[in-house]
Amino acid sequence: MTPAPVRWSGRDWVPGERLSGRTTAPEFPADAPVVGVLALQGDVLEHLRALARCGARPVRVRRVADLEHVDGLIVPGGESTTIGKLLVRAELLEPLRERITGGLPTFGTCAGMILLSRELDQEAPQPLLGVLGVRTRRNAFGRQVDSFDTSLAIAGVAGEPMDVSFIRAPWVEEVLDGDVEVLASVDGKPVVVRQGHVLATAFHPEVTGDDRLHQRFVDDLR
Repeated sequence: MTPAPVRWSGRDWVPGERLSGRTTAPEFPADAPVVGVLALQGDVLEHLRALARCGARPVRVRRVADLEHVDGLIVPGGESTTIGKLLVRAELLEPLRERITGGLPTFGTCAGMILLSRELDQEAPQPLLGVLGVRTRRNAFGRQVDSFDTSLAIAGVAGEPMDVSFIRAPWVEEVLDGDVEVLASVDGKPVVVRQGHVLATAFHPEVTGDDRLHQRFVDDLR
């Protein structure tokens, strides 16, 4: 008899990590925190995979209801103006801002840093969550052709410098609040910052295979 195909729920699998009907759903430890990845546009799959490798239960956040059971949230890299418009269209901007302001641990990467920022160093307005006390400049290192990989020492991350990718990356132009910690800089510009429960990087840690920042975020949730 041919076995019935496995039915995976949205909370129990990472897209791209199974062969339909021929694999079992992943098992997560009992204390696995549920970490949402804002799944409107951008590097969603890469973050879901990294979280699973770090022992978290990754879920996609597309609606307000998806926020109800998450212990933490990642705002991924992508196109910040597009993600901002989709947040407004999905009526997620204000609920997400309220959850983060209320203490939801949040990790933003590249476009995620831009969206979390209180201010942008540009004239054209765009929707922002505004929960991180910094002014950020988009495409600060240049255009797509100016993207680069490097090794970066980050305060609080043990071991060798991390391998990181800057892809049309921002940097922090100005720190606006006294409690914002600068954890790493490039050319004198902050590229990793933390303010309380909000962490942001200008680069893409999800694409290099170095999961130490994801692991730290997951471990803190436990």
